[in-house]
Amino acid sequence: MRLRNSTQGQRRRTSRPPCPGMTRPLLRPSRLPPAAIPAACAGAAAAAAPGKLLPFSNVRNEERRRAWRASRETKLQPLPSCEACAAPSPEEVRSWAQSFDKLMRSPAGRNVFREFLRTEYSEENMLFWLACEELKAEANQHVVDEKARLIYEDYVSILSPKEVSLDSRVREGINKRMQEPSAHTFDDAQLQIYTLMHRDSYPRFLSSPVYRALLLHGPTPSSSEA
Repeated sequence: MRLRNSTQGQRRRTSRPPCPGMTRPLLRPSRLPPAAIPAACAGAAAAAAPGKLLPFSNVRNEERRRAWRASRETKLQPLPSCEACAAPSPEEVRSWAQSFDKLMRSPAGRNVFREFLRTEYSEENMLFWLACEELKAEANQHVVDEKARLIYEDYVSILSPKEVSLDSRVREGINKRMQEPSAHTFDDAQLQIYTLMHRDSYPRFLSSPVYRALLLHGPTPSSSEA
């Protein structure tokens, strides 16, 4: 009987609910500094509470979008730096369809193709190619250093709105060669952009209204004197 009573008492003790005063308090999240809040959460909080600052990443993306929109608008403005050349003959215009090399060897062809690139907001490809050609023709090392720096800032730097599309291998090579710039610092990049224009933009140029109008009616004053 004692054994049975002891087990019954033990059951009563084990089945008894814990004392409310002895319950374990719920864990509450500690107050984290603003820097520890994930960017997505911070963005949602900023959207929910107007007037607060946006995360740095969102601000930077917005600045890039504004710079891109501004550069896109300025590219459509008249530029005085187009190459001086005579109006192309009908035979020369037809020869541009034979190969991309013939188009790029023609100053008038480059101007017309550049006008087409402006309509596609990719004129920086031609500007970069022309700048590299000008750099390769320079013999003064002091001028080479200055022109190489300007080309890098205008077309290679990720901060530039006129940045051209280069792969990581070519960029790494440019960064190394920029320590001692030469007239051929951008040769690999120039070839890559040349290939990009050839494969991507040139086929659309041949079927564009700009080129078809030249085939039918000849060059206009704006295309020959740009």
